Amino acid sequence: MLMRGSQIVMECLLEQGVDTVFGYPGGTILNIYDELELHGYGQKIHHYLTAHEQGASHAADGYARSTGKVGVCFATSGPGATNLVTGIATAYYDSSPVVCITVNVADSLMGKDTFQEVDITGITMPITKCNFLVKDVNELADVIREAFAIARSGRPGPVLVDITKNVTAAEGDYEYLPVSEHPSHGRLATLLRRSNREIKIPEPDQGDIEKLLDLIAQSQRPMVLVGGGVIRSKGAVPEFRRFIEALDAPVGSTIMGGGACPGDHPLFTGMVGMHGSHASNMATAECDLLIAIGCRFSDRVATDPASFARNAKIVHIDIDRAEIDKNVATYHHIIGDARRVLELLNAGLAQHDYTAWKAQVFARKELPLKKDGILHAHEILETISELTGGDAIIATDVGQHQMWSCQYYHFSRPGQLLTSGGFGTMGFGLGAAMGAKVGNPDKVVVHCTGDGCFRMNCNELATVEHYGIPVITVIFDNRTLGMVRQWQNLIYGKRFSQTTLDRGPDFVKLAEAYGLKGFRAKDQAEFEDAFRQALQAGCGCVIDCAIDIDAMVHPMVSGGTPVTDFLLH
Repeated sequence: MLMRGSQIVMECLLEQGVDTVFGYPGGTILNIYDELELHGYGQKIHHYLTAHEQGASHAADGYARSTGKVGVCFATSGPGATNLVTGIATAYYDSSPVVCITVNVADSLMGKDTFQEVDITGITMPITKCNFLVKDVNELADVIREAFAIARSGRPGPVLVDITKNVTAAEGDYEYLPVSEHPSHGRLATLLRRSNREIKIPEPDQGDIEKLLDLIAQSQRPMVLVGGGVIRSKGAVPEFRRFIEALDAPVGSTIMGGGACPGDHPLFTGMVGMHGSHASNMATAECDLLIAIGCRFSDRVATDPASFARNAKIVHIDIDRAEIDKNVATYHHIIGDARRVLELLNAGLAQHDYTAWKAQVFARKELPLKKDGILHAHEILETISELTGGDAIIATDVGQHQMWSCQYYHFSRPGQLLTSGGFGTMGFGLGAAMGAKVGNPDKVVVHCTGDGCFRMNCNELATVEHYGIPVITVIFDNRTLGMVRQWQNLIYGKRFSQTTLDRGPDFVKLAEAYGLKGFRAKDQAEFEDAFRQALQAGCGCVIDCAIDIDAMVHPMVSGGTPVTDFLLH
């Protein structure tokens, strides 16, 4: 049947099961926003008007990571579209499935420096899995279908669909097509083949599986490193846990792998890398076989690639062939989806016992943590964990509070930790927390942030209040850019250039100005009382926690040095 392009967009979203969109309107995208009211799509698709387009992109990302669905956001042309860029890059680096729909100026006005015209497909090409510019209304439906297929398939990632304004007003043919039929649909199948983006993932090579099983049989000191690929792969975590328990080897994690192995599991050694635990980092140097599943070996993990796991045969399992040997040279690799590879490994893996090797690794326990009346980061996280039964979703910004959250909150499932691991985006956390709470209304969602990061996203408190999204924001308030100050303290001769935040606002009064509840905490008892009240409040809350300006993340390894060379232990 004939439909306007704007209505085709809405129908395609309903095909995909989309019921939540985050966005911000503007001149060129008004036809799409008009559809929310004109034909009642707003009753089926709940739109959240954020305070800023960047908040919309982070909310769509947090929704995607915490639910396993594709997140969706809208923005208008020009600055509206470019305000999505940081959020798109954040999703790209962490392989999060997000579809961003933008509307550009009319086709007849493109290339003329028209008001609010920008080449958003050109700008986002390096940070999207794929992007499209739609100039023909008859191609619109299949392009949107392809965008969702690409975003969720294989290694997930963000896709941008930019539509010219005239296409949203023009009429074109639309027929409902169930998602199950998309891969075989004539035009869509042709597009997928033409773009070489087949949805089907190749089966792992059985010979590669057998070789790894042989390497395990020969190993005396194996170790597993789990990354975000296991979190992103649907159904991989149960297979992963079967694998590590049969292997009986120490398990370290990247930041993005948080939740694949429960934080309190007897095999778990903690994070690996720049702020990795003593046990994890030393184990990577002493193991004879390192099995890395779904990780990129970034510079925060393999701080010195040449020396990383220098005594081990490194085996890399990943869905993306481009990651193999990109940062660290491997002895063997297996290409495939993490769940399927682990299924095949588990089918042939005998039960192992590495009691002596585990004893060697776990003998390196961290020093006891302080409890001296001053509020410490670990006390904040331990209290959150205790009062939520360890079941809260934690969304972080970037910096010291991010590392403390990863160290002291024991994540137990995929989608429980939402953090910008690859791009390191200050300002990610509150939008992500909103998206997570919308997607998981029965879960407690806590936004852990620093006073520097919170200044970058506190405008979204307006969104939290308006829609009644009961996110609890916990500010690790050390009145400085904490992680940068830590580097200045240890490496830059205590020259604290432009990192001290001796200025407003008063975060409690700020929360109240937005119609939310604000609390202060100077010690653990005050924090526990404030957090209990926040859990019962039924609305968004902000807890300002005063911590030491010189509190540091322990351990720490300098960039470019081996992970065993601790600058701070």
